Amino acid sequence: MPVIELKDITKTYKIGQQQVQALRGVSLTIERGEMVAMMGPSGSGKSTLMNILGCLDRPSTGTFLLDGVPVQSLGDDALAGIRNRKLGFVFQSYNLLPRASALANVELPMVYGGGKRKRDKAMKALERMGLKDRVSHRPSELSGGEQQRVAIARALANDPSVILADEPTGNLDSKTSWEILALFQELHRQEGITILIVTHEIDIAACAQRLVRLRDGKIVGEERIAPRLASEALLQMRGASQ
Repeated sequence: MPVIELKDITKTYKIGQQQVQALRGVSLTIERGEMVAMMGPSGSGKSTLMNILGCLDRPSTGTFLLDGVPVQSLGDDALAGIRNRKLGFVFQSYNLLPRASALANVELPMVYGGGKRKRDKAMKALERMGLKDRVSHRPSELSGGEQQRVAIARALANDPSVILADEPTGNLDSKTSWEILALFQELHRQEGITILIVTHEIDIAACAQRLVRLRDGKIVGEERIAPRLASEALLQMRGASQ
């Protein structure tokens, strides 16, 4: 069963007396364990599509299956539960609580899900991100790359079906961008985590397995990226950053 299945998704916004069609019949399947990049110019609909995939917005028409569940018809509480249990989010601006430690930030999804703080699990996630000595630091005491690593650890807290990364390297320098992408590739290869990355940079998109291009609310192209080429793209980024 695909982890994500979209069928003829449309999204129309009403702005004053006008109706703006942000998505125009998008159909997309993402298999479990895929690493997919999504690109498109401003106004292409990629942010709208990401919001729908993240259960932050609803399509106007069409079907959205997440792990086989038609989520477009669920109530707000059920959607919130799915966001917490099945989706992990990584944002360009990190979205960490400024007054909470790295450890407390990673524990948050477990608390929101009604569970107890699983300190050992959060600690292991941070250690895996190379932050063993930074667990008590607040975001303002961490570099941009360290903050994004905390955000990735938080995204993994509830063992999600999918990680949605929206411009995850947008605020990072080249060297740190390479480190974050290498981390995503490691998570994908070693644990088979499904990862969807929204980016406007072709060299970042080339590190995925598949590239989906959007324009004017439609998917206008898809292309497979050979594993060898994805590895080479990552090595090129590393070389350019040194």
